[in-house]
Amino acid sequence: MQTKSKLLLFVALMLLGLGIATIINVSLNFRDYSIKSATQKAMMAAAIVKDGLTAHMVNGIMDKRGYFLNQISSNNDKIKSLWIVRSEKVIKQYGKGFNSETVRDAIDKKVLQTGKMVQKITESTENSMLRITIPYKATVSNGPNCLSCHNVNRGDTLGAISMEFDITNMRNDGMLTILKILAINLIFIIVVLFLINYYVTPYMKLFSDMQKGIRKAYRGDFTHEFITSVSGDAKKIINQLNTLFRKMQETFGDIKYNLATFIPQGCVSSSDPLQEAKTIIGELSDIYKFKKTIEHDDTKELVYQRVVEVLRSKYKLAHFAFYEVDTLKATRKLIYISHGKSLCNDEVDTDASLCRAHRTNTTVISSEFVDLCKECTCKSLEYICIPFTINDENSLIISITAQDKNELNKINTSITSIENYLEAAKPVVESKILMSKLRNTSLKDAMTGLYNRRFLEEFIDTMASQAKRDNTTYSVLMLDVDFFKKVNDTYGHDVGDKVIVKIGEVILSNIRESDLGIRYGGEEFVILLHNATDEGSQAIASKIHSEFAELTFDAGNGKTIQKTMSIGVAKFPKDGDTIWKCIKYADTALYVAKTTGRNKIVEYTQAMSEDEHLR
Repeated sequence: MQTKSKLLLFVALMLLGLGIATIINVSLNFRDYSIKSATQKAMMAAAIVKDGLTAHMVNGIMDKRGYFLNQISSNNDKIKSLWIVRSEKVIKQYGKGFNSETVRDAIDKKVLQTGKMVQKITESTENSMLRITIPYKATVSNGPNCLSCHNVNRGDTLGAISMEFDITNMRNDGMLTILKILAINLIFIIVVLFLINYYVTPYMKLFSDMQKGIRKAYRGDFTHEFITSVSGDAKKIINQLNTLFRKMQETFGDIKYNLATFIPQGCVSSSDPLQEAKTIIGELSDIYKFKKTIEHDDTKELVYQRVVEVLRSKYKLAHFAFYEVDTLKATRKLIYISHGKSLCNDEVDTDASLCRAHRTNTTVISSEFVDLCKECTCKSLEYICIPFTINDENSLIISITAQDKNELNKINTSITSIENYLEAAKPVVESKILMSKLRNTSLKDAMTGLYNRRFLEEFIDTMASQAKRDNTTYSVLMLDVDFFKKVNDTYGHDVGDKVIVKIGEVILSNIRESDLGIRYGGEEFVILLHNATDEGSQAIASKIHSEFAELTFDAGNGKTIQKTMSIGVAKFPKDGDTIWKCIKYADTALYVAKTTGRNKIVEYTQAMSEDEHLR
């Protein structure tokens, strides 16, 4: 039902209710008036009868009272019947009287017993009768002294007069009046409804038109033109609405598509484009803040921590793992896991091509096919693996697990949004990787692949502080090629470079990942062995020493040469409280090795620093 119809119905019901209430009120008042009017006439007739009977008694003509009573009844066309009755005390004193003066019904009997007036209305479809029975009581004042003639007490009931009034005309007049009021009310209702319909219809059309325009605006369409025949303030409002919609169309018409440039379609799903735009702008704001934050982070590891925090706090992921893939080496490295261990087979870390998400470069969702990824070790959980390429050498994988398909579907709706964050992080991570490479280049020796002296100078103090906190020990080896200058002088620097390169290879092949190999100078090398025992340090030194001695170098013109090296060894913190001191002591031991015959391994003792002949 339309608004106008509802309004007209409401007004009609209100007016009809008001009319009915008026009719009921008039009816009740008219009825009360009719009854009161008949009662007053009855009281007057009763008083006349009483006075007449008293006069008859005083004049001794009580036997003539019948004529008097008939005249009272016949002279009033409203009184249909009239009779009097005597009480028992009067009957006892004067007899029963005329036959018409006996008790006729229960009403007469009740009035004689109680001394109170009784009224009763009898209605039918044809007429309406009012029966009134009024008692006569013995009085001594304000009239004749009844006690002088009757053997009764003051206030006793002497008798009663009963009358029947025909109030049919009053009832009919009342009904006619009610019908007239009803007709007037109906005419009034019709006129009011007509006027309301006439004046309200243009506004209803206006509201309907406004509703239509607003529905279109919800869909992002502000092209609706509002039209109305209403004048005055309403017309001004319509003109303002049309101006507003035109401006909204100009400024907002293409905002959804413009925003899609930054947020891919499907990131936000809403039937309300304004709400969708608000959500997209909020997403852009969050991503912008995220990007501005990670741009000031020092390392890619810190950026990865930011991504993990977004996954935990924004998307409320309960269990997920974050991997970095070296595309060139086809290896995968675990950056973060919320708890437990990876759901993938261990072989995936050494052969990233086994990872379906990385190999296909598409998001893998377990619900798409039974046992979709063969490398998944847990078949009771659902999972989503999201690959993301950083550059030709590096990519990321986020592996998210869910308890059931409902949780999986909920996570699936966030994939596009997660990828937006990764897209924002991509240039920053790529920059950090590049900076890390440049940093490593500046801190590494290009010829040997070992760290250079600059690295040692920048990080040695930090390493020492960390070592003291963790009670870490280092064995410091200082290496130097015996008579290396002769190689350069005799065979040229090309041959000398070959020797240096081979030393780097020998060192790298014999130290662990936790150890550090450093090219300290031209042919001088420093090795820091992490938490190595005395026997282990000696074994590594001996192996490097012997492997290098076994190498043969092509010196040109069919000639080959072999070289030896001398090694000095010092222990941190056993020999010195700083690594720099231990490097110095290892250099002292190396000097002793050279001055005592070369081609040997010498461990530092305090006596070497105290005896000038040994330095």
